[in-house]
Amino acid sequence: MIQKDKTYNLATFFCLYIAQTIPMSFFSTVIPVMMRQENFSLSAIGLLQLIKLPWILKFLWSPMVDRHALTTGDYKRWIFSSELIYAALIFAVAFLDFHTDFYTIVGLIIISFIASATQDIATDALAVLSFSKQDKSMVNSMQSMGSFGGSMLGGGVLLLLFKQIGWNSLLPCLALFVVVALLPLVFNKGIRIEPKDSHERAKKADVFYFFTRRSIWKQIGFLFLYYSGLIGTLAMLKPWLVDLGYDMKEIGVMSGLVGTFAGFLASFAGGMIVRRIGRFRARILFAVFVLAATLYFLGLSYVHPTTALLYGGIILLWGSYGMATIVVYTTAMDCVRPGREGTDFTIQTVITHLSGMLMAILSGKIADHTGYHGLFFFEASIALISLIYIVTVFKNEKNTI
Repeated sequence: MIQKDKTYNLATFFCLYIAQTIPMSFFSTVIPVMMRQENFSLSAIGLLQLIKLPWILKFLWSPMVDRHALTTGDYKRWIFSSELIYAALIFAVAFLDFHTDFYTIVGLIIISFIASATQDIATDALAVLSFSKQDKSMVNSMQSMGSFGGSMLGGGVLLLLFKQIGWNSLLPCLALFVVVALLPLVFNKGIRIEPKDSHERAKKADVFYFFTRRSIWKQIGFLFLYYSGLIGTLAMLKPWLVDLGYDMKEIGVMSGLVGTFAGFLASFAGGMIVRRIGRFRARILFAVFVLAATLYFLGLSYVHPTTALLYGGIILLWGSYGMATIVVYTTAMDCVRPGREGTDFTIQTVITHLSGMLMAILSGKIADHTGYHGLFFFEASIALISLIYIVTVFKNEKNTI
């Protein structure tokens, strides 16, 4: 019975996480295409990345969620209300014309992303409180699988459906899916947390107090370094494939479908591995996979790789990324303060987003000046530094689970 409840709880969180990702991935993919068809400038299309800003700034209102959520019912109300607003705004966008109501559409999407980010804060905090330390890696598998699966469906399958049935028919179905994804939480009575101490309620200043703990800085260094050996390679993968002569359809299958699916499967495997061998060994093992992926691409950059070799590299790259997300999320959950679970976890995920953005920008500049050889050498060097950092800084955690 306990195992059945745990499986149901994990499935519930998977539904919540994938409900966040599919609409975001769809909008991020289809709107640039539609903008280009309407002859918007590339600069304007580039600025569209700002619609994701709520997910970068969500740490600003995460203390409010923590402060007003003390029980399981409180967290459920935050999740329900945020997700229903998310669905309602997606539904409203369906009745607008892209050509004449463009700025209204963008405004509504930004507001919907604020609602989705709020749901994410509450969902993450509830996940932290609902699972034991031993099982946190598994709920983080659900989070990562939801992200990869949502990206695959929202940026791939829904894009094909969009071409068949159009904007006005697809978006109501998308809004309905967001609501349906709430049903497992509605019927799940097995998610229970201990009511939080009212004296431990979060304050706005807790965002800053997070950084005043001396013990947190080694985790911050880890968050900045761990993805960095992958992000530059991921950012430049599609341009590199273009330069190798692959067309957009082939690249979509190679990276968008096969690569994302590899990340999806590796996320599940990563959760099982962390649960079995513990945080410290998993940090090292996954860092070795990241280093192997960067060295693989460094080697490929000196030859004209076959399609089979590229598929192997893409699977290794995305698989390493999928496993790395698990140990990042799991250790982030370990570093939260009582009563500030949503705030502290959100801050740490924002750090990874910011480091990823900086690395993606830097990788473009490095590739411009040194070519792909220089970029992949730089990424391999960062991956090696990350591995050395983990072995030296976290050596006292060898015996932790």
